[in-house]
Amino acid sequence: MTLSAWPGKDAVDLRTDEQLLRAHVAGDPGAFSDLVNRHLDYLWSVALRTSQSPEDAADGLQDALLAAHRTAADFRSDAKVTSWLHRIVVNACLDRIRRNNSRKTVPLPEWDVMSIADTSDDISAVDLSVSIGRALHTLPEGQRQAIVAVDLEGYSIAEAASLLGVAEGTIKSRCARGRLKLAQVLGHLRTADDA
Repeated sequence: MTLSAWPGKDAVDLRTDEQLLRAHVAGDPGAFSDLVNRHLDYLWSVALRTSQSPEDAADGLQDALLAAHRTAADFRSDAKVTSWLHRIVVNACLDRIRRNNSRKTVPLPEWDVMSIADTSDDISAVDLSVSIGRALHTLPEGQRQAIVAVDLEGYSIAEAASLLGVAEGTIKSRCARGRLKLAQVLGHLRTADDA
């Protein structure tokens, strides 16, 4: 199912996110759909950035939405609903990665993507994106979460700390260590002009 095919995606509900969530808990059959429709594109992008493939992102997002639907009554109003949903999506995608990693797989050979990329067309941008995605997945989970939240999603250090449930200093150190490792892993992308 594509995002544009989500049932009722164009319907507009003027209630706040918290009102929709409370209405869902109270038994309103359309409230959760309205809440999901409001934030689906954002949640999809979070799932894509956190997962190893679009298929895993779709499965992780589905798992997350089911979990959010079931646990809506546990929502504490000390955070925004979008932060709560973001955390559920990230956790569901990371759970899926852990499950996938516990299965036996046959590793594919490592290719130097940039040596074969044609920088004159859009395909090279996709290759670059794949290289960056692979590099992100070499990071430990905590560093990857911090980098995604701060550098890719644009959250402040304080927001990321609240979202991930850790101290601000932890976010800073995870970002610093993660950026250093990414610089090493992606060093082959540097050009002579970057030096």
